[in-house]
Amino acid sequence: MTLREIQTPNLDLLLANVYNATIVTNTEAILMSKVVRMRLQDEQMLRLQQVAQTFGKTASETGSLLLEEKLRENEFAFIEFRSSVAGRFAYLKGSRLPIWQVISTSRTYFEMDAEQTASHFGRPVAWVKAAFHYCERFQEEIYRAIADNAESDFETLKRSLPNAQAFALGLE
Repeated sequence: MTLREIQTPNLDLLLANVYNATIVTNTEAILMSKVVRMRLQDEQMLRLQQVAQTFGKTASETGSLLLEEKLRENEFAFIEFRSSVAGRFAYLKGSRLPIWQVISTSRTYFEMDAEQTASHFGRPVAWVKAAFHYCERFQEEIYRAIADNAESDFETLKRSLPNAQAFALGLE
């Protein structure tokens, strides 16, 4: 399908105003990436480059990632982003739980019931609903993290935590 075949009102206006954009087309939608210029102080640029180095990304990619995370934090209550040995994830503020883990627990044991899940974690219902709302918007991200966790085993864990030791509990 070409850009001209897509039924879009004011397509000529859209095509005339494409500036500094990358157009990726498929049968679903037209996605555009825009170039945004901003001035950073020398110290800010240095800090951004240091964070980019730890992420293994360019300063531009890292700036875009951090901006997206901050926009999500502003949009969703009780959400913050943190790094872990497994990557960067959305967490619920005031906890050590990533959102994917709250969703996984709720799906597995409580059929996505906010009240039961909140009681399990000893948290307010609004706290759990915040995780549910985030999951509704970013389902693919959350379910991918749940699937990645399900695929991990002790051998995977040992690579991240070299001092990890397996032991069995005699709970008969």
